[in-house]
Amino acid sequence: MNTSMRVNMNPHTKRRALSVFLAMSASAALAVPGAAAVQKPSTGATTEAPAISWGACPKGDPPYPDPSPEAQCATVEVPVDWSKPKGPKTGIFVARYPATDPARRIGVLMSNPGGPGAPGADDAMYADDPIGGYSPAMLQRFDMIGFDPRGIGRSRGAGCDETILDSIPDRPRNAAEFERLRTLNGRLAASCLRGTGPLAAHMDTESVARDVDAIRAALGERRISFLGHSYGTSIGEYYARLFPGNLRALALDSATDPDRPSAERYITDGSVSVSNTLKRVADWCEKDASCALKGQDLAAVTDQLFARATAGTLYDPGPDGPTRTKVDADRLSGFLTDQLSVWMPKETADQLAALHTGKGEVRWLDGGSHDIATRLVLCRDNDFRIRDYAQYRAIRERVAKAAPHVGYNAQALDFVLACQGWTMPPKPRPARAEGGLPPVLVVNATHDMATPLAGARRMAASFPKASLFTMDVVGHWLYRRGATEEAMRVTDTYLTSLKN
Repeated sequence: MNTSMRVNMNPHTKRRALSVFLAMSASAALAVPGAAAVQKPSTGATTEAPAISWGACPKGDPPYPDPSPEAQCATVEVPVDWSKPKGPKTGIFVARYPATDPARRIGVLMSNPGGPGAPGADDAMYADDPIGGYSPAMLQRFDMIGFDPRGIGRSRGAGCDETILDSIPDRPRNAAEFERLRTLNGRLAASCLRGTGPLAAHMDTESVARDVDAIRAALGERRISFLGHSYGTSIGEYYARLFPGNLRALALDSATDPDRPSAERYITDGSVSVSNTLKRVADWCEKDASCALKGQDLAAVTDQLFARATAGTLYDPGPDGPTRTKVDADRLSGFLTDQLSVWMPKETADQLAALHTGKGEVRWLDGGSHDIATRLVLCRDNDFRIRDYAQYRAIRERVAKAAPHVGYNAQALDFVLACQGWTMPPKPRPARAEGGLPPVLVVNATHDMATPLAGARRMAASFPKASLFTMDVVGHWLYRRGATEEAMRVTDTYLTSLKN
């Protein structure tokens, strides 16, 4: 899941030899165009898919520039409900940036940037962007394919009554508020069905993975390589379950937990990551003279802040002392989740010191999950249902013990609460189809608030052959230039050199 995408490097970065990925398989076989057909994993049967008719891409919405002149765009029609292949259709917006060296072309690299709820066609439309795009070497070897998932962006965005969002309690404080949360979430789900139609109930990841295979077939490719980031790793994992024989390579950056964790484990894993990062800041504070809390126990300071917040005596600091705005424990947890999601220890210490003394400034981030597309996907993919307010309070208490000094991971709790009362129930996980998989590469930061390392380890363990590459950094989404470029190089080497 995508949160802040800023990543700062810790000096002690884990180094892994690139050669481990070059030797993962011995036999050579590059992806080549094949029959334009969608594989049905349950029967092995195929259905025809019409070839893509490429055209010009739409101009960029200001302030964004126009897409690369090399990019091409199209729409692929897929069934709204894949269990009814001849039923109503919906369009998937697809973009392509053709390989710049056709003689050395490996095949197609499809990607998804995560979210859930983020459009992905821009990944191909701006593939040659010097800052956010791919390296020239990658552009030479692959046709870059991006797409806006069903119901997202240019693929007919879902329509819901967003006015309901403002009335949904962010943090229910009693049984009545918890029931109100459930009721309003149910009304929001109903509004999505009214405003979007049946598509609203079919924005789950299994459906998206089947769309990916329809795009593969329409491209005329026998196999694809896939690069997923954050929630996009879920799409890659589902695709591997459904269509293992159609994968040449699978790279998963900042990986989600494939085991469909319960609400409690999901919140706990994310909260432990926040707690561990606070300990990392405390270690830095002991050694760096610029720390505003130098010589103090950082964990004790946050414990005191939570005690004051609970007692109603913690106030937002100001330039001349405390203001009259109270800071409650939920707001403090949200601040810590946001602040510790990136490695800026001096700024973190400065703001904690301001809260502690009452003098200074804190940059707050509004809480709550207001992205409806996130609900339409996550609440169908995961069973985050909590029985009642008593169970919710018990979970909160156990999480606080597992992740001392930080309360909880606010983003994880946002997602869990967004699914309470959602009337489109969780969809069963698809069975794993028969067929061999290529060696898989999983990449993750050691301190990631959105996709904790524990989930990435389970992702790697879910495949017969997988390597987990970690970097000792705080942040999310490692495939980028700058501080985590090593992960980008490792991933590119795997994608271009894998032979299977």
